[in-house]
Amino acid sequence: MSEYDVIIIGAGAAGLMCALTAAGRGKKVLLLEHSKKAGAKILISGGGRCNFTNMDVVPSAYLSQNPHFAKSALSRYTHWDFIELISKHGATWHEKTLGQLFCDQGAGKILDILLTECMTSGVTLKTGVKVDAVSYGPDKYWLKTSDGALVAEKLVVATGGVSIPKMGATGFAYEIAEQFGLPVVEPEPALVPLVFAPETVAAMKSLAGVSADCVVSCGKTEFRENLLFTHRGLSGPAILQISSYWSLGQDIKVNLLPNIPDAFDWLREQKAERPKSTVKAILNEVLAERLADAIALSWPGNLADLPNVALKEIAKRLSAWRLTPTGSEGFKKAEVTRGGVSTQALSSKTLEANNQPGLYFIGECVDVTGWLGGYNFQWAWASGHACAQHL
Repeated sequence: MSEYDVIIIGAGAAGLMCALTAAGRGKKVLLLEHSKKAGAKILISGGGRCNFTNMDVVPSAYLSQNPHFAKSALSRYTHWDFIELISKHGATWHEKTLGQLFCDQGAGKILDILLTECMTSGVTLKTGVKVDAVSYGPDKYWLKTSDGALVAEKLVVATGGVSIPKMGATGFAYEIAEQFGLPVVEPEPALVPLVFAPETVAAMKSLAGVSADCVVSCGKTEFRENLLFTHRGLSGPAILQISSYWSLGQDIKVNLLPNIPDAFDWLREQKAERPKSTVKAILNEVLAERLADAIALSWPGNLADLPNVALKEIAKRLSAWRLTPTGSEGFKKAEVTRGGVSTQALSSKTLEANNQPGLYFIGECVDVTGWLGGYNFQWAWASGHACAQHL
């Protein structure tokens, strides 16, 4: 039987960071991964370019039943700390829109750095190992695995959420939490495309593939980014962002003219200045052609022929288009999982279970969900690092 100071289950972003940090502090660490390779989600992130963090990591960019929970870990391991780590290995990076940082050498470089750090610090990494059962006592965790029996004083669960099951995502973390009496906030898909009723999809069918700069809102929350029409509904960064705040039965509102303060006033000005122009003609100047054409179909003729009531209807369609999603593309397309192991049951400083000594939960399996744009990676780095300081 093999015995360790710490066993970490899950060799994703959080697990790798926790392992290399704990081993760097002199701990005997075993990192287990049930897939054949470590860091699978790191490799596909950002289309393989790896949006590894964000320049503007603030607590308000995270969703949780306890919005203050993430503050401690995020303040103690910042985006600059991770930049320092990768820079040491020769990685370079560039900033894109909204503070998003991407690795110039791609996602593979980020994973290579983490694996190299694990190797040089003495982490034992075993892939393709399935954990069948976990038990506790006295003062140790006993694991029954496909690689035999394992034992450790501390156990860290870093197995992520249930998003993208085809990559091996499971609800293992929630099962372990419930086994030891920790509550779990109902997991839901987040950062996910939204779908609509057949009649709505049929009306948007001709727009599949069209992108538009817009503001999408749900309740008091709004995001300005691109929206993408699909064969099933809406996607793109703006929709993925708002999906984390949307619940079944709620409307979303889309403003297709974010640069025009008052669409009705703008339409009246266009009518006064060029009455012989068509709605299609003026919309083609501010929207993608197919989108302009689709909207203009309902209002043929010249602007001079349209009364103010019609202009108000057009303005509403352009700047306050209300839609009611019937659902989302689900966990199979969700980038992350909202919900997870309740923060009420964990220490915000150490990520240890309050009522179960030596048991820790980090990363996506915890009820902390970031915005699109590198925020979830930063939570993985920060929570893994915070946990490792106390192992």
